[in-house]
Amino acid sequence: MKKYFIQKAPFVVPTSDGKVIEEHHGLATTNNKEISIAHMIAPPGWSEPFQSPEFDEYTYIIKGKKQFIIDNETVVLQAGQSIKIERNVRVQYSNPFEEPCEYLAVCTPAFSMDSVHREE
Repeated sequence: MKKYFIQKAPFVVPTSDGKVIEEHHGLATTNNKEISIAHMIAPPGWSEPFQSPEFDEYTYIIKGKKQFIIDNETVVLQAGQSIKIERNVRVQYSNPFEEPCEYLAVCTPAFSMDSVHREE
């Protein structure tokens, strides 16, 4: 049995806000509860509600810029920068800029809708 797995067909998460989410490893693709790795593209003007997830989230910006509001502090990352946001921290993600933002997101343990705790 091989000791590696090459992901050739990531799960494309259905969205209604124009955001592209391709989960390469995680609950939806490999049933891995420990980590999720996703490639994402957030269109200009995109945002999502505040959340207080039960996982640490690491974000690496490939192209463009992404805005984070973390405990009422606004942080903007650009290509080549990364951030770790600790679990149970109130955060909002957005792209209020004119260009798409392409990035990688890694969550430990893996992302799930039950553990993200998005506000309505």
